[in-house]
Amino acid sequence: MASSQTFAVVGAARFFALLAIGGPILWFHQEEGLLALLALSAVWVYQGVTATRRELRLSLSPTTEAATVGVISALGMVHSPSILAALVVPPLYATAVAGIRTMVRTVLVEAITVVALALMWWEQLTSEQAVSIFTWTMAGLGLSMIASVTFTAPRGSDPLAPYRDAQEHLRQLIGLAGSLSSGLDVGSLGGEMLSDVSDRIPNRGLVLYVLRGDALTPVASTVDLEAGDTAACETLAGDVRHGAADDRPTVEIGQGFAFRVSHQAIVAGLRPAGSEPGSSAISLAEVAESVSDNAVKLDAALLFAQFRDAATADERNRLAREMHDGVAQDIASLGYIIDALAARPADEQQAKALGMLRERVSVVVAEVRRSVMNLRTSIGEAESLGAAISNVARHLSESSGIPIRVRLDEQPARLRPEVEAELFRIAQEAMNNAVKHARATSIDVRCQVYAPEAIITVTDDGVGLQSARDDSHGLKIMRERARLIGAELVVRDNASRGLTVSVSVKIPRTSVGVGPTVTTPEEKS
Repeated sequence: MASSQTFAVVGAARFFALLAIGGPILWFHQEEGLLALLALSAVWVYQGVTATRRELRLSLSPTTEAATVGVISALGMVHSPSILAALVVPPLYATAVAGIRTMVRTVLVEAITVVALALMWWEQLTSEQAVSIFTWTMAGLGLSMIASVTFTAPRGSDPLAPYRDAQEHLRQLIGLAGSLSSGLDVGSLGGEMLSDVSDRIPNRGLVLYVLRGDALTPVASTVDLEAGDTAACETLAGDVRHGAADDRPTVEIGQGFAFRVSHQAIVAGLRPAGSEPGSSAISLAEVAESVSDNAVKLDAALLFAQFRDAATADERNRLAREMHDGVAQDIASLGYIIDALAARPADEQQAKALGMLRERVSVVVAEVRRSVMNLRTSIGEAESLGAAISNVARHLSESSGIPIRVRLDEQPARLRPEVEAELFRIAQEAMNNAVKHARATSIDVRCQVYAPEAIITVTDDGVGLQSARDDSHGLKIMRERARLIGAELVVRDNASRGLTVSVSVKIPRTSVGVGPTVTTPEEKS
C-alpha cells in the first residue's frame, strides 16, 4: 500500500501541473481552456480528497484517471495547448500506487485516448499537437521511471520505518476497536453469516470453514450433521478452495453446494431432500455477494486473532527469557554459595540446616525451569493439540516423578489456532496444579478433538478441591481462557478421591445465542 508520503508527492505534482497549465490560460484569457482547467482541477481535487479515505477505495484507478485526463486534454488542446502538460501526472500516480507495469499501461491508455478522441472530435491532428502529445507523454514516462526508485526504495534503508508503520497501524487499530458494532469473535460472526445464508438458500445444514495453512477448519454450523454429511460438506469446501480462480467460485453437486465468501472463508451446505441443483431463486454467487459485509467482519476477526496470537507468543517468549536469564540464574548462584558453605560447616546442626536450604533451592530452581518450559512451549502448524499436550505431560512427568498418562482421540482436521492455544494452556495449567498442589500419585489426561469441537479432561488421585489461597490464580486464569474461546470449564471432586478438570468447546449454532459458561464449584489451591 502506498504511504502518506507517496500520496503527498503525487498531490504536489498535481498542484504544480495545475499551476503550469493555468498560468498560460489565465495570461492569454483562453476561456475554453479555462473550462478544461476546471474539469481537470475537479478530477484531481476528488483524487486528493479520496486519498485520505483509502480504506473506502473511492479514488479512481490509475488507468481510469489516465483516460479521464486524456479526454480533457483532447477536448481542450486546440484552445489551450498547455493542457497537454496534464499527461505527465497519471503515469506518476500509477507508479506510486501500483508499480511500473501499471504505469506503462497508463501511458498507453492516455496516449491512445488523447489521439483517438482528438481525431474524432477535431477531425485532424496537427504536427505541433502530435509533437506536444509525444513530448508530454514521454516526459511523464521518464519522470515516472525516475520516481519509481523513490517509491520502491527498500525499507531496509530506514531501519525504523517498520516500527513507524507499526505505530500508525496500531493507533488506527486502537481507535477502531471501540467502533466495531459486532465485535471480533470469529464464532459469533460466523454464526451471523450462516444465519444470513440460511435466509436466502433453503437447506438442511450449513457449515462455515476458514483456511488454516493447507487445511480447512470449521468454525460455525447451523445444525449437527451426520458424519457422512459432514464429510460431504468438507469435500465441497475443498473443491471450492482448489477450484476456479475468480473471487467467489461456487460448486453444486447433487444436493450439496459450496461457495467462497472471502479469501479466508467458505460456506458449504446441503439442500433439503428432493431439491435439485440451482432450484433456488437466487444463485450462489448472488448469495456470496449479499453476505459480503459479514465476510469483511469475519476476515477482520480472523486477522485480529492472528495478531493476538502473535503478540501473546512474543510476550511469553520475553517472559521466558527474563526468567531464564534473570531469576533462574540468580537462584542458581545462591545454590553455589550454599554449596561452598556446606563444604565447611561450623557444626553438625549448621550442616543439616545448609542441606535443607540447598534442597529447597533445588526445588525452586526446578520450579522456575518448569515455568520457563511452560512459557516457551506452544503449538506449531505441524503439531496437533494432542501432541503438544503429550509433550508437556512427558516433561512434567520426568521432572516431578509423577506418572502422567495421556490418551488421544483426534481427527486430522484442526481447530482454529486461537482455540487450540487456549485449550493447550488450560490443560497445561491443570496438569501443573495437579503436580504442584494435589499431592497426586498419578494423573490421567484425555484429549478428544473432532474439529470444531473438543473436550480435554485432566483427572488426578490427589486431595481434591481445597479452600482457595490468596495467591492462587490458576483457576482464575483457566476461567478467563475458557471464556475467550466460548468454552465450558468444569472442576469437580471425584467420587473416590482426587479432582477432575474438564474443558469442552462446542461448535457455535446460529439458532443458539448463549455465551460461554464456566462452572467451578470451588477454587483449587
